[in-house]
Amino acid sequence: MAEPNTISIRKAELEDVAEITRIFNEAIENSTANFHKEAKSTDYMWRWLASRQKHHPVLIAESGDSLLGWASLGVYDPRTAFNTTAEFSVYVDETARGRGVGIQLAKAAIQAGKDASLHTIIARVTADNEASLKLHEKAGFEKAGHLKQVGQKFDQWLDVCVMQYLLVQ
Repeated sequence: MAEPNTISIRKAELEDVAEITRIFNEAIENSTANFHKEAKSTDYMWRWLASRQKHHPVLIAESGDSLLGWASLGVYDPRTAFNTTAEFSVYVDETARGRGVGIQLAKAAIQAGKDASLHTIIARVTADNEASLKLHEKAGFEKAGHLKQVGQKFDQWLDVCVMQYLLVQ
């Protein structure tokens, strides 16, 4: 068993779906961290996790028996010219924020991208999400663009910053 403050990262398993869903739904319902407006069912998330390809992993951060957060590398665009580009997402349980969970997940995802021979990782971050922008910058992502008013949630227009991490330079 891990020490109380030790955070470990591992590949997600289907048994993690309930906790992945809980953390994801908290972000959907209470933040602009993503543009989903309706909570997801565990069945939906189970199918999502079960359908992942090897080079698009979902990673879990945990301490002891507690799942603290998760990150994923997903399909950036289904057209084959983008096969070596992945989209990065990260979600941290509200009780674990500020403990370094997000940066550990980001670094693990970057390594997973390298291991999968990906070329670049893209993240789309809501422009008003200062904590996430700082996390991505700390992990080595660079701002690649700013899209104005591309989404609407909680009756407000949202800008998105496109962040990029080149795995091969």
